[in-house]
Amino acid sequence: MPGRPTLPGRLDGAQPHVLGLFRIVVSLLFACHGAASLFGVLGGAAGSGGTLDAGTWPGWYAAVIQLVGGGLVLLGLGTRPAAVICSGSMAYAYFKVHQPGALWPLENGGEAPAMFCWAFLLLAFTGSGTFGLDRLLARRAAEREQPAPERQTPVAA
Repeated sequence: MPGRPTLPGRLDGAQPHVLGLFRIVVSLLFACHGAASLFGVLGGAAGSGGTLDAGTWPGWYAAVIQLVGGGLVLLGLGTRPAAVICSGSMAYAYFKVHQPGALWPLENGGEAPAMFCWAFLLLAFTGSGTFGLDRLLARRAAEREQPAPERQTPVAA
């Protein structure tokens, strides 16, 4: 039928919203890992119920990146640079911690770091989608840059 949107057309129209939801879910899960390691919530560091000692390399720094970077991406604030840092931290975790144990993520327990790495790399390239503060701030900045409409004063004859 003419005029009826196709499935690909509908999916394309929903893309920014789904991308925004993807960003929120992935970054919330990521931030929860950091909170668990730093504050002992949600099962604590590596499910031990405890926390990581402040300043220990690399775990404590990774947890800070997870909490702060995940929080920024969750809010959609500085999404691209924060996502690059989050992605890089997970690449480091995979190649330095997991990959030496075995080649495949399924064998070395590195599935979560690999997935987080690629998910954040995607967000670094796509941006925040909808529902993010990045988009809201960009919209406000664009509105401020637009010149105010000129007022027309009546001409007296």
